[in-house]
Amino acid sequence: FCQATGMGGTTSAGHSSEQIESMEPVRDRVIRVTFNADVHSSIQWHFRPQQSEIYVVPGETALAFYKAKNPTDKPIIGISTYNVIPFEAGQYFNKIQCFCFEEQRLNPHEEVDMPVFFYIDPEFAEDPKMAKVHLITLSYTFFEAKEGQKLPLPGYQ
Repeated sequence: FCQATGMGGTTSAGHSSEQIESMEPVRDRVIRVTFNADVHSSIQWHFRPQQSEIYVVPGETALAFYKAKNPTDKPIIGISTYNVIPFEAGQYFNKIQCFCFEEQRLNPHEEVDMPVFFYIDPEFAEDPKMAKVHLITLSYTFFEAKEGQKLPLPGYQ
């Protein structure tokens, strides 16, 4: 439900390649996207964005990277949740590809780059409620994946 509606700062599910290819960028509407990374106390990873911010326009794809490292001597499986702030912008933030909600296994001392390929829907520029929104923050939190563990829903912690 959250992915479909964008409620709770949840981003929309990816769209078909035809829609992405036919999007018209809204060049006069520049948005600053900042990136946040957290780890729950259950996981001993180091996790951070590789860029603090990028500037995008609605209707144009963008690529950002996070870096995760397992500094321990044992393999650890992690899984992440995310949210978008302001929450109302979540319905326009579309991830084409990302690492969220998929188990990520890092071997001892392994470090990996994790890409997030996304765009902001061009309709963002037409929504009067988004007129004063010039900053969007994409935030991920990693948890250790344990059998039977349920993750909190994005935006409702």
